[in-house]
Amino acid sequence: MSSSVLVTGGVGFIGSALTRRLVEAGYDVAVMDVLHPQVHSGRHAIELAPSVRLFTGDVTHAADWDAVLRLFQPSQIVHLAAETGTAQSLSEATRHGSVNVVGTAQMLDALSRSELTPDHFILASSRAVYGEGAWRSGTEVFYPPPRSHAQLLAGAWDPVGPTGERSLPLPSCADDTVPRPTNIYAATKLAQEHMMTAWAASHDANISVLRLQNLYGPGQSLTNPYTGIVTLFAQLAREHRAMEVYEDGQIVRDFVFIDDVVDAMFAAMGKPPPGSRFLDIGSGNATTIHELARKLAEICDAPEPIVVPKFRDGDVRHASCTIEPAKVELGWSPKWALEEGLHALLGWIGGRPQ
Repeated sequence: MSSSVLVTGGVGFIGSALTRRLVEAGYDVAVMDVLHPQVHSGRHAIELAPSVRLFTGDVTHAADWDAVLRLFQPSQIVHLAAETGTAQSLSEATRHGSVNVVGTAQMLDALSRSELTPDHFILASSRAVYGEGAWRSGTEVFYPPPRSHAQLLAGAWDPVGPTGERSLPLPSCADDTVPRPTNIYAATKLAQEHMMTAWAASHDANISVLRLQNLYGPGQSLTNPYTGIVTLFAQLAREHRAMEVYEDGQIVRDFVFIDDVVDAMFAAMGKPPPGSRFLDIGSGNATTIHELARKLAEICDAPEPIVVPKFRDGDVRHASCTIEPAKVELGWSPKWALEEGLHALLGWIGGRPQ
């Protein structure tokens, strides 16, 4: 087992939870993180085990990478550092391209300069790379283009199939579904996948690309507006405020609890592939945003959610996945049901509702 691990973005939501798990398992862990205020504003403290080496550095700066790799030579790298705002990426494309694409290129160049080839990379990619994914209209499978601003203004929420019949979404699967990003963030994540798999192949390194669905759970930023709808709704529900559900409420997501994602990453680290592999990591359950809001309202005795015809440009209508390949490949399966995870999140935010 490769015992030294560098986690980029390791002070964030996923990184903090993962490093705890790695330390408990006996790994030698270092973290590189820029401590961006959008992510870390309002956090009480940096939650890292005393044995974890923290390098405060920017993944877009070559000098920072050189300094880290002079002091720590990892046998595995978990690449989490990324800008993650879907809607934000459409107006801050340079920022997302710089961190996600240039930052990844700087990492690879720094490894080349240091003549270091890790045994294994783990890339935290995103379900966003699929865009709208594959849909079925009648007997035909098709890939709808991104929903236009005019289409969303008209309230035409679902893609229209080539036959004109009602279309049904299909769960994404890395083995079959063609990635077709619909926003800048998604495009940069797909670029990360291509860059890292190409570099790994040319250096005989192994790489696990984990396409994560919508994460939530204790430790997620309560102040970053781009961290996810679950945390936002949980705070509104606890305050007994009505939650606004966009479009017609039938947007679909797969909400996966943080512990299940950490378990998947940990399993991937312990079982490196021969070459490259692409796996979808989620709960395996598709949930509408309206259903999520109603569950939280019921738990917190909050007002009934309000469906409003608002929308976010670049958002996709349906995102879910099949997790069977990950279960087989990693010997992993999610343990947290949505309602159980929501109770854990609410408890962490400030105590379960009485």
